[in-house]
Amino acid sequence: VGASILLLRACLALLASPIYLLSYLGIWEPFCKKVFFPFILDQICEAHDKKSKKHKQELFRNLPDFRGPSGELRLLEIGTGGGSNFQFYPPGCKVTCSDINPNFQESLSRNMKKNQHLSYEGFLVAAGEDLGQVASGSVDAVVCTLVLCSVSSVRSTLREVMRVLRPGGAFYFLEHVAAEHSSWKYFWQQVCYPTWKLIFAGCCLTRELWKNLEEAKFSELKIQHISLAMPWMPIEPHIVGYGVK
Repeated sequence: VGASILLLRACLALLASPIYLLSYLGIWEPFCKKVFFPFILDQICEAHDKKSKKHKQELFRNLPDFRGPSGELRLLEIGTGGGSNFQFYPPGCKVTCSDINPNFQESLSRNMKKNQHLSYEGFLVAAGEDLGQVASGSVDAVVCTLVLCSVSSVRSTLREVMRVLRPGGAFYFLEHVAAEHSSWKYFWQQVCYPTWKLIFAGCCLTRELWKNLEEAKFSELKIQHISLAMPWMPIEPHIVGYGVK
């Protein structure tokens, strides 16, 4: 199996050789960040949103239960991208957006206009591992969807989530994860891994994120393993749920 994976990886790398060359020359990363990734993420999010809509509606249904003592719901979204989650947040929710990539303005402003039931507090250019601009214990909810696959450290990101959440606050997630190790899906995830990671801005296909969440010491953790089939994409297995600090 190992030899087959290496052979197929080499074939895939050959097909993607122009991108590997651009990467070697230092051209791919800035182009990917500014142009390719915001464009392709828009397309993927549109397809993914259709598949995940009922799961997200169910997931965010109890968000109002986590309002702070003042009656307000202060929410921080890590990796906001174009803002495709805004539609699921309750009216009056105060949203702070954050993303390591500031190049999603077009789709972000479009989704802000569409969702005027929310109050937008600001946009931080920040990595999930370093939310120093957000005060400790200052938010009621943190949301992270399709982001933990590409942070450089899942553990550090979850540590920051715990820091910024007030006690009793909640962390909501929906993420694609590694398939069952004995499955063909996992075989193809391993084949695609290096090329996929290069093309899709550091996205890792084989992270077992439920393990990181279980280690993060939430007082209550609800995780559901679901399947969201995306045509021609090795990201079918997902986890969805929330953890309470």
